[in-house]
Amino acid sequence: MAVTQRRGRRIMMTPGELDEFLAGQRTCRVATVSADGRPHVSALWFAWDGGSLWLYSITRSRRWTELRADPRIAVVIDDGEEYGELRGVELSGTAVFVGEAPRTGEPCPELDVPESLFARKNFGLDEMPHDGRHAWLRLTPDAIASWDFRKLSGL
Repeated sequence: MAVTQRRGRRIMMTPGELDEFLAGQRTCRVATVSADGRPHVSALWFAWDGGSLWLYSITRSRRWTELRADPRIAVVIDDGEEYGELRGVELSGTAVFVGEAPRTGEPCPELDVPESLFARKNFGLDEMPHDGRHAWLRLTPDAIASWDFRKLSGL
């Protein structure tokens, strides 16, 4: 995975800061490309396993349909209210569909970790509830850009 930022290296997150930030956040904004080339952005919950971002998407959503046609994806997770508090991450790459769609809970060892992380983080549960409407997307980013404006005070 490439660090894509030439500017702002002084305020980018370290790998440890990045992992901590992504583990603590819940909502991301997912950008996909429609058939006519227009971007589409939607909010979604996610889980981070230290190397991939896992998205649990409704399979009848516009996002799902667009990713089936063109798997290019960009995701932004950010936080902060005041300028000096702003921090975030942009991850981009190719979405990969994992497991059955929609997900009903059939055994899929590749989903054991992300489902456990997602269930604890978003539902406070030990096991992932399945509703037969959602399925998993994995983004192992090709590129990551991050920023933490809290570091500006030390510059």
